[in-house]
Amino acid sequence: MRSLLLLQCPIRNLSNYRYKIPNYLSTVKLCSTMTPKDNSMVLSGLRKVMKDKRYVQEPLAAYIVPSCDAHNSEYLADVDTRREAVSGFSGSAGTAIVTQSQALMWTDGRYHLQAVKEMDINWTLMKDGLADTPSQADWLCTSLGSGQVGVDPMMMGATAWSALAERLESSGLQLVPVETNLVDLAWAMNVSNPQPARPESQVFPLEMQFTGRSWQDKVEEVRRNLKEKGAAVLILSALDDVAWMLNLRGSDIAFNPVFFSYAAVTEKEVVLFINPAQVTEQVRHALTTEDMGESVIIRDYQTIKDYISCTVASTAGKIWLSDTASQGLVCLVPAKRRLLRVTPITLMKNIKNPVELAGFDACHDRDSAALCQYFCWLEMTIDQGEITEITGADRLEKFRAEQEHFMGLSFPSISSVGPNGAIIHYRPAPDTARPITRTELYLLDSGAQYRDGTTDVTRTIHLGTPTLHEKECFTRVLKGMIGLATAVFPNKTKGHCLDSFARQHLWQVGLDYLHGTGHGVGSFLNVHEGPSGISWRVYPNDPGLQAGMILSDEPGYYEDGNFGIRIETLVKVVEVKTKFTMPSKSIFLTFEPVTVVPIQAKMILAELMTQQELDWLNGYHQACRDRVGPVLKQMGRTEALEWLFRETQPIG
Repeated sequence: MRSLLLLQCPIRNLSNYRYKIPNYLSTVKLCSTMTPKDNSMVLSGLRKVMKDKRYVQEPLAAYIVPSCDAHNSEYLADVDTRREAVSGFSGSAGTAIVTQSQALMWTDGRYHLQAVKEMDINWTLMKDGLADTPSQADWLCTSLGSGQVGVDPMMMGATAWSALAERLESSGLQLVPVETNLVDLAWAMNVSNPQPARPESQVFPLEMQFTGRSWQDKVEEVRRNLKEKGAAVLILSALDDVAWMLNLRGSDIAFNPVFFSYAAVTEKEVVLFINPAQVTEQVRHALTTEDMGESVIIRDYQTIKDYISCTVASTAGKIWLSDTASQGLVCLVPAKRRLLRVTPITLMKNIKNPVELAGFDACHDRDSAALCQYFCWLEMTIDQGEITEITGADRLEKFRAEQEHFMGLSFPSISSVGPNGAIIHYRPAPDTARPITRTELYLLDSGAQYRDGTTDVTRTIHLGTPTLHEKECFTRVLKGMIGLATAVFPNKTKGHCLDSFARQHLWQVGLDYLHGTGHGVGSFLNVHEGPSGISWRVYPNDPGLQAGMILSDEPGYYEDGNFGIRIETLVKVVEVKTKFTMPSKSIFLTFEPVTVVPIQAKMILAELMTQQELDWLNGYHQACRDRVGPVLKQMGRTEALEWLFRETQPIG
């Protein structure tokens, strides 16, 4: 897909039979609906350089290829898609391990079907998340007798590095840093599909009307944290941390308005490490305080390691880095001087300020109007000519682009029909796109970036007559979404404590889904934002849910080969008054919907719903009318407005 980043932001391109050995493991075979990518040249080249003494002291027994970049990013610039380059698998999560005789891919339940379809016969899928799937460390320890396991230290977090190194050492293996990335060397051998250049898009400032806080105010809060912890410096390595603190945005990574950078904060200075070619005079002005106050020092991106080493030599305090910072950075700091923990910026941006919260409401009103226009258009035109998963998603993007402050999509639209909906993070391609018809379920998970917020919404609809089974599954997913949305819980309750609220109605009939229930969302930043989330898994840095946080509420159900159902609404955490109070837990919280897109009534079995659930749904649909109706009316979209009122008629 192609989108424009508007308003002072440069134009950029956006892109939108296996057999089982045990249950957790699949060796990939050709799939009739998608031709696996031929990455054998890169894989073969990698195995060669794993033995090349110009790059390794001794031949490696195994080489690990994580899915991240040097900043532990989930979504990557094309230059950093090393795991995809060697395996063909394009999902946002997964780790490859390559030996001279085997190539294995670990990924979670969101991507099991996708990985099988994208990888060729050279690869074996390890189904992470299943009880009998060995961890990467366990597999290495049981499969390799001895030797060295290599990885680029800039591509693995220091915490993960320490845990893996200790586990391997207990089995006679050694984890070793390989400073030259071996996939880059192998990729260079593929002349037909060479590694792209690193992007150099210009950075732009985000105005106070959207941020609600100056960068100077944020830095002062960081300095208070430094003083409390006895730290000499805070090093920021996560791209969204840097962007949020300095009120800057960029376009180096598609769908994520960030730019390649590091930042450092001390008692006396703030330093931004970035390619100088990306810094405009407008940015320099935004990073300068009037009246000869403090200004941000700009240094070259490549000098971050030298800065850390010099700071270690010239100061006596702790060096604070995130616990997700790369081993390549952390190893520069003596162990006794390391402070490895979640950064104050990560926690600060997780709780939205009043301006950011108002922006989320406003951008979701407009975004929901675009979705109402799309679903109305779809119903009106579906019988007039073929509409595919791709052309449908393209039309939705056009509706979004009409909205104020639109900057692009927040992730590739998951526009999926029938069996494609069972692929949790499916992305339509010309050879897989199915037509949207009146005979199959249509799951649409999409979102956009606006200057005043980020959206992420999923609706599952049927344009014909759904089966009773489809309706029951949908209703149980809906009951779970409402169950979580209406939960009342003490302040700072951990997200994993609420996960079963969304699953209980599926569990009652033996169903479930293989993904988390909710993730944090950035404010015109990454659509997946930590450290909070709602899942059966424990988030290690979860500070507990607090008023002002924005999360998704997205249970689902998926039948391989038939259909997928997911209902996703973004919610904000708000305080709620309870009947009773107690001194030890005086603050209780609940969720309030931010997304206001109707939920299709024809998919609901009302007899399975309680009156309380029906009341919530009717109240939600009234909010859709109240918030989205005025936007459509102002735009003169009469047909979409009529569709909105039809789809929000009271139920029960």
